[in-house]
Amino acid sequence: MVSELRTVCKQLKLGDLEKFAAQVTFENEIQYLTEVLKLALKNRQAQRVQRLIKQAKFPVVKTFDGYNFDPITWPAGFSKEQLLSLDFIEHKQNILCLGAVGTGKTYLATALGVKACSLGKKVRFYRAIELAAELVEKHRSGSLNKILRHLKNFDLLILDELGYIPFDRTSSQLLFNVISNSYQQQSVIITSNLEFGRWNEIFGDDRLTAALIDRLVHRAYIFGFTGPSFRYQEAILARGGGKPEE
Repeated sequence: MVSELRTVCKQLKLGDLEKFAAQVTFENEIQYLTEVLKLALKNRQAQRVQRLIKQAKFPVVKTFDGYNFDPITWPAGFSKEQLLSLDFIEHKQNILCLGAVGTGKTYLATALGVKACSLGKKVRFYRAIELAAELVEKHRSGSLNKILRHLKNFDLLILDELGYIPFDRTSSQLLFNVISNSYQQQSVIITSNLEFGRWNEIFGDDRLTAALIDRLVHRAYIFGFTGPSFRYQEAILARGGGKPEE
């Protein structure tokens, strides 16, 4: 029976089924075929998750193993369990992570994105300045609408490091378009080292900034990050707790 199944799998181009055919012990034909199909399905699901993670283009893949939630100020009435359930994606709500450099904002955003991929969600990670540059390039080449349509295909957009470098007028308007298009259509996670009151320093236009913040916070959970930089602490620990050499 195993050899016959392998032959049929080859003919139907079901190579992953053939691979599992010899791994299953069985008592009857129905049970055997069921177990083979279960293994093949599990394998395909794992492959799809890996494709989604690759497609997301995370700089580094992160998970919540060992993540320290202590520096986070949580939104009122919102729990860790709610965050990790990713219900905000189902409801097309946003997550805004605001706080000092090195306090775990990008880590949290990435880990949420990876978890979303594991649940079959389409995710795209961008550093904000890189997305702005790509939008400007597409605008100049006449293919802006193509990338805007492409971005709508994702369940979750992650815009990292918003505020580290200010945008010119064109970049600001194009980023506004992306965020405006996502309103109630998909979820966005944004990390920034600046509080909302200083976002006009990023976009250089008070009216555009106010409109952008209005769209983001209407359906958003806002997280504050405090404390010293994790990267600085790790550097100190790597030196045995000593001071850097002069």
